[in-house]
Amino acid sequence: MKARDFLTKEEQQQVVNAIQSAEKATSGEIRIHIEKKCSGDPKEPALKAFHKLGMTATEARNGVLIYVAVESHKLAILGDKGINDVVPQGFWEDVIAAIKGEFAAGNFCAGLCKGLEMVGEKLKAYFPYQSDDVNELSDEISFEDEK
Repeated sequence: MKARDFLTKEEQQQVVNAIQSAEKATSGEIRIHIEKKCSGDPKEPALKAFHKLGMTATEARNGVLIYVAVESHKLAILGDKGINDVVPQGFWEDVIAAIKGEFAAGNFCAGLCKGLEMVGEKLKAYFPYQSDDVNELSDEISFEDEK
């Protein structure tokens, strides 16, 4: 299975809609990246994807990446420097748990959408939405075969 096949076209659109909805709560920029496999700690390939996707290019350095390695059943959430400088240790743990809970039940689209909603809500406290907010990063899902 290719990473792109993890979600149907309709589910991919639902996830993009959830990204757009979450970003209405915060000035933060959120991306999803899906790969087929990763060995070891998912933070390493997530960090590579983070940089390849240009996620450090936001003005407030407030980009967030949700990384999924489908066949390896691994997940990571990375925030950029602006986020990491102000949020407490373990800030993403409840989001990861919620996503994993939905994934365990086979609800992949619902898990990502729930996680995105939570990310938007959590970021709102530190990076509230601004009336002049500009969408600095693509809302499209990225896949390993097209980075």
